[in-house]
Amino acid sequence: MDQDKTHKIDQRCWVISDGRAGVENQALGLAEAIGLPITLKRVNPRPPWRWLPAAAYPALINRMRALGSFSRPEDEISPPWPDLVVGAGRLAIPYSLAIKALSQGKAFTVQTQDPRIHCAHFDMVAPPAHDLLAGPNVTPMLGSPNRTTPTKLKIEAQRVAPILAHLPRPLVTVLIGGRSKHYRLPVERMEEIIEDLNALTRTTGAGLAVTASRRTGERNLKTLISGLKKAPAFVWDGHGHNPYYGMLGLADHIMVTADSTNMVTEAAGTGKPVHIIDLPGGSAKFRRFHKDMEEYGAARPFNGALESWTYKPLNETARVARLIRKRLGL
Repeated sequence: MDQDKTHKIDQRCWVISDGRAGVENQALGLAEAIGLPITLKRVNPRPPWRWLPAAAYPALINRMRALGSFSRPEDEISPPWPDLVVGAGRLAIPYSLAIKALSQGKAFTVQTQDPRIHCAHFDMVAPPAHDLLAGPNVTPMLGSPNRTTPTKLKIEAQRVAPILAHLPRPLVTVLIGGRSKHYRLPVERMEEIIEDLNALTRTTGAGLAVTASRRTGERNLKTLISGLKKAPAFVWDGHGHNPYYGMLGLADHIMVTADSTNMVTEAAGTGKPVHIIDLPGGSAKFRRFHKDMEEYGAARPFNGALESWTYKPLNETARVARLIRKRLGL
């Protein structure tokens, strides 16, 4: 085997994360699609670094000799440096830039969200298209990178099928988010959603597979479980194996609250009809995102009925991964 091929096989990828599940899964999803051996590095910059705007990082880091002067990582960050760094979120930026500098530019750096600094500091930026970011090294993607793959959906569907076997068809998987920077989920709206779900089971004979997020809140989760007690429904309470991907794989329809780019994108990766449940709030970015998903053919606003339609499963993660593999010579 020649030296060049050996080098390509030995290439390594670091995923830089601040530990937030939604952000971390974006970076992991893209890294997994690229296919190099992955090491996850969770970082926690010490003050005042974590308080600084991202725009302040490049000038300061270029003068640094070691990561220890600003780093308080949960996982050690030291040489040998990786060939690829995939970061997501503001707090990953100083580490990505420092590794780029300390490796003398050999580490290929990818940022999966708008870094809010000049994109030229990275080798590639892969933001959501609704961020309207542009540049020679910017590769916009519809939605967000994620870990939804046909293989994962099939395996998890087989694992979860016995738990949901008692539910009637069509099976509606319901993904509930919660309060965020742009949206709210007051208990009054939660009660309205529960009324709509109960009505749906009566009019269509559907079964419900329901899961909530960390942002849903304890009060809303209790309201949800109580409100669907008499319905043909399974509501995951957060204990045991997470059935999320299995629910997506088994669904005939998917309903998802409007607050999460990740959940809508993951749902669109199934090729199943995605019905978006409105919540109080919103923003211009989210309106663009929902419009983009409607124009792609994956999603429509939930109107109280179960409409059926088809589209090609969304797989932007694989598209961007192929571009990165090409840049790495894989």
